[in-house]
Parts: sequence; C-alpha cells; structure tokens
Amino acid sequence: MTTTESFAWESTGVRWRTDYDVVGNGPDALLLPALSSVSARAEMVALARLLQARHRCIVPDWPGFGAARGPDARLTPEVLVGFLRGFVARIVQHPALVVAAGHGAAYVMTVAREMPDALSSIVLVAPTWRGPLPTAMGEHRRRLWATIRRWVELPAIGPVLYRLNVNRVMVGRMLRGHVYGDPKFTTDRLLEHKTAITRRPRARFATAAFVTGGLDLVTDRPSFLGLFDPKPKAPVLVLIGSSTPPKSRAEMDALAALPTVRSEVVPGSLAAHEEHPERVAAAISGLVGTLR
Repeated sequence: MTTTESFAWESTGVRWRTDYDVVGNGPDALLLPALSSVSARAEMVALARLLQARHRCIVPDWPGFGAARGPDARLTPEVLVGFLRGFVARIVQHPALVVAAGHGAAYVMTVAREMPDALSSIVLVAPTWRGPLPTAMGEHRRRLWATIRRWVELPAIGPVLYRLNVNRVMVGRMLRGHVYGDPKFTTDRLLEHKTAITRRPRARFATAAFVTGGLDLVTDRPSFLGLFDPKPKAPVLVLIGSSTPPKSRAEMDALAALPTVRSEVVPGSLAAHEEHPERVAAAISGLVGTLR
C-alpha cells in the first residue's frame, strides 16, 4: 500500500512544501526523480514497486516540479539543497540508499558530503549537471539563458513563450528524441500524462529555471567531478543509458572514468529508470548485495 505525506520547510525566508509517497518495508530508499518540465515522482513508481519487497521507498517531488506547487518565490539551487538536506535529516531513516535521476546528482553528492553517515549507497541514473540550453548551445551564453528565464517568468509574455515551447507536439519530440531510448515507449497515454505535468500551476517557473541552467549547482565539469573526489563514504554507482545523447553521454563517461565510482550501461536514455526499471532495479540490487 502506498501512502502520501507532506513535507514542509523554510528556505530563504519562504515556506515551501512538497508531497512524497511511501511504499514497501525494510531499510529506507530515497528515490529522487529527474528535474525537467515533464518530471514528477510518478516516474519512479515502477522502480519503487520492484524495490518495495526489500526497501521502504520514499519518493518525493522536487520543489516546484511535478505536483509540488511552489510559492511565489524564485526557485534556486539553494532552495533545492535546503530541501534535500532537510528531507534527509527529518524524513529518511539512516543510513539509506539514494537513487537519483538526472540533475539530482550534484545535489545528492553535496548532501552526501555534508551528511556522510546518512547514506548507505548512492545510485545515479543518467547523471547530469548542466541544463539543456547550456548543454546544447554553450556555456558562454549563460547571460542570454538568464534573460530568457526572466522573460518566461514575466506575468504577461511569460505564459505565451512557455506555451509556444512546451506543448503536446514539443513534449512528444522531446520524449522520443532523448528522454527515452525507444520512440515506441511514448504512447498517447504517456504523452498526455507528461503534457499534463507541464500544465500545472506555476510549472513554467521550474521549467524555465531548469532549462536555462538556473538550477545548475555547478557550472563546469571539474567542479562536478570534484564532488566525487576524494571518494565518498557511501559507494556510488553510475548508470548510463545506452541511447544517451552524445553531449550528455560525454559528461557521464567522464564521471564513469573516475576511480571513485562504479558504472554500468543499461538500456534507455535519460529516463532509463522509467523506461527500464527492471534493469535499474537489478543494478541497485547488485550494488546493495555487495555491501552485505
């Protein structure tokens, strides 16, 4: 049985709140979805069901993403770090397994440094550190990306710009192009579900922050790799989708080359945890099994 609870905390003088699901029994496993315009805790449901026989799976929405409606305040890396730090301290029983998809990687590693005894093992699925626009168009244009974010956040023109770029057609192209390895995985039902996520109140604010690099906790590869050196106390497993786009794959391969992490290639792309949860669950079980 799945139960849903709420978590509230304060960051930068603002009261934030998000919901989380709990399913299963055993040592805690914190499952963190990706950060994107179509991400929500529902993407972790299938993986949680595969792990629930051995773990008490805790699956939250990131602040501002999924079903979490953020307050009238700007979403920043400080807010996300504060959320994860507080959530691990107050909700998760230590030591816990953490499975984080996509952009959650840098946040998890930052908290792992601050709270080394809180985590038993870390699994990073398709880890990224750089938002889509800086990845596709270059780091040197970050001022432009910040300006685009401000435009999307404006009360009049913002919703129009958001709808022009985030709609059913564009979401479908994104899902088939790089989120999933098999285009056939994007059924009409899944597309409708993902598009509905983008229509939630204030969804454009989180999307604009992520896409423009406004939620990048680090802004270069050496800083990202530095989060893994020296070797973290909790062992780290990096899972790389075999169909990952080249620029993102290059960053993941650089991480996998570090002697302080383990790595494994699994089917899928940036959402391997959603498209191939059974393979991700098997990799997690293999990592946890070696620690017993």
